[in-house]
Amino acid sequence: MKVLVTQIIDDVGIEALHDAGLTADVWPGPAPIPRHELLQRVAHCQGIIAMPTDRIDAEVMDAGPLQVVANHAVGVDNIDLQAAHDRQITVTNTPGVLTDATADLTMALVLACARRVLEGHALVTSGAFEGWRPTMLRGMDLRGATLGIVGMGRIGRAVSERAAAFGMKVVHHSRTGGVPLQTLLAESDVLSLHCPLTEDTRHLIDADALERMKSSAILINTARGPVVDESALVRALEADGIAAAGLDVFEEEPQVHPGLIGLPNVVLLPHLGSATRHTRKQMAQMAAANLIAVLSGRLPPTPVLKESS
Repeated sequence: MKVLVTQIIDDVGIEALHDAGLTADVWPGPAPIPRHELLQRVAHCQGIIAMPTDRIDAEVMDAGPLQVVANHAVGVDNIDLQAAHDRQITVTNTPGVLTDATADLTMALVLACARRVLEGHALVTSGAFEGWRPTMLRGMDLRGATLGIVGMGRIGRAVSERAAAFGMKVVHHSRTGGVPLQTLLAESDVLSLHCPLTEDTRHLIDADALERMKSSAILINTARGPVVDESALVRALEADGIAAAGLDVFEEEPQVHPGLIGLPNVVLLPHLGSATRHTRKQMAQMAAANLIAVLSGRLPPTPVLKESS
């Protein structure tokens, strides 16, 4: 059997595929794989290890004899789950293994924004630093500040644990509990997004939501870019509607809203949430294990089930 891997992943994943007797067609880059290459290469494949950057829709599923789509990610907003369900194609993801890495990066963004790290770095490297001053680049104290978490899943809970160590008060909003979103927006000194991208969460943080936030608040997004209306965010940042934003994901990734570039109160990262060596190795192992299980006639370790409507 032949499988397609749409980007270069950790060697341990490719080795597992080979050890299982599978032939792996690995797209060498540049990433992401172009649409025409994806359609052409999948035509001969029973399985695919896909990336969040790959749109796996009905056209892709009908292009080849696919039995399984193993997403090298937790979120599956890039996959048409209804189309997969209709075609009896199994979809899997990689939950759990990237929780700590993403939570750590979330706190890095919180600290960078709260303590104005990039502004300080720019001051020093530009040669404008003339010595210590008591009013220079004063930021936010985390102890006693309220962290509002949208989405209290694995990553949200891990961020909550880390925030508690800094003495922050944690409140949350999710589908299964917590406070109303409007309350969360009004109370949060730091608002951190950890919800999946769905039709309900697309542009969840829009102009109205940003207006409800404190002018001193910080917005952090390590979930999915389209959860935030970036045009509205730019306007809010330029008008001092909120104090700062730390973004690891973008609405039209990899493109970044031009209004965000150059703003001093923004920290922008290239989707690094799970980017540690250990985590990406585990993700590759899990994606390969899911794919191998399905093609061997077994249940995969982490299947994604289409929610009933």
